[in-house]
Amino acid sequence: MSNKTKIVYMGTPHYAKEILETLIKADDMDVSLVLTQPDRPVGRKKVLTPPPVKVLAEENSIEVLQPNRLSDEGMFEAIKAANPDYIIVAAFGQILPKNILDIAPCINLHASILPQYRGASPVQQSLLNGDEKSGVTSMLMEEGLDTGDILEIVEFVIPEDMRLHALMQQLTVDACELTLSTVRNFKNITPQKQNEAQATLCKKIKKSDGEIDFDDAVSIYNKYRAFEGWPGIFASNGTKFDGLTLVEKETPHKPCEIIDFDEDSVIVGCNKGALKIDTLQPASKKAMSSKAYCVGRGLKVGDPIL
Repeated sequence: MSNKTKIVYMGTPHYAKEILETLIKADDMDVSLVLTQPDRPVGRKKVLTPPPVKVLAEENSIEVLQPNRLSDEGMFEAIKAANPDYIIVAAFGQILPKNILDIAPCINLHASILPQYRGASPVQQSLLNGDEKSGVTSMLMEEGLDTGDILEIVEFVIPEDMRLHALMQQLTVDACELTLSTVRNFKNITPQKQNEAQATLCKKIKKSDGEIDFDDAVSIYNKYRAFEGWPGIFASNGTKFDGLTLVEKETPHKPCEIIDFDEDSVIVGCNKGALKIDTLQPASKKAMSSKAYCVGRGLKVGDPIL
C-alpha cells in the first residue's frame, strides 16, 4: 500500500509545467491525472500545439484530459475515480465547478500576494503598478475567482529593473517550493480569510494596452517591464520601442522631444521625466538603433522623435 500523497493536477502554461515537474520529482507525491487546456493553433502557420503541461505529463506516462470545460461529460467522474488527496491548480484558466471542488481540497498557486491582483494578469499588474514586492499565494479554491482562504504566502522584493520574464521565472521557482510546503503541511495550516476591502481585480492584457503617449516616464517604463514579449510598447503610429532605461522621473519636457544622444541610444523627454531608448522599429520595418533611426530622418536634439 503506497503512502504517497495522491494528486490530480490542473494547469496549462510554463509556470504550471514547472510546478507539475516538482510534484512528479517529489518522492512522496503521486500525480495520477493531469487536466490541461486543449491544443491550440500557434504562430502564423497555426500549428496545433499542445500545452507544456500536456507534453510533460505524457513524457511521464501520466493520463491527460483536455476539456473545453470542466463541466464536460465524464470530467467529474474521471477526477473522482483518481481518488485524489488534493487537487492542485496553477494557471489552468477555468473556474472549478462545485462538484469538483467537493472531491478533495483544491489548492491554487496564484502568482500574487492575495487579495491583491485576483484575475488573469497578476504578474504584469504588479510591474505596471511599480510594486516593491510580488509573491505567490497558495489558497483553498471556492466557486469565486481567487477568493478562497489563504494557506501560505511567499514574497519576493522586485528589483527596479526587473522585467516580466525574469519575475515570472522567480515566482515560478517560489511557487514550486510553496506547492510542496503547502501540501506537506496542509493539516497544520490554519486557512486565513481574505480581506475583501483590500481586494483588487486585474483583467486580461489586450494588445492596445501597449500603446504609450510619452506622458509619464515612470508609467511608460513600467509598461515596458510588464509587457515584455507581448504586447510590447508602441506609439499610436505603430512604432515599437525596446531597450528602455528610466533616466529620471520628475523633470517636465515636451513629449517625444529628443533631449540627447548616448552612443547608439536616444534620450527622449516626457511630460514628466525622461527615457533612454536603445531600439526603434517603425511599423512594417526592421528594428534599428535609435540613433540610426534619427540619423536616417535627419532628427536632431530638440526635434520630436515621432
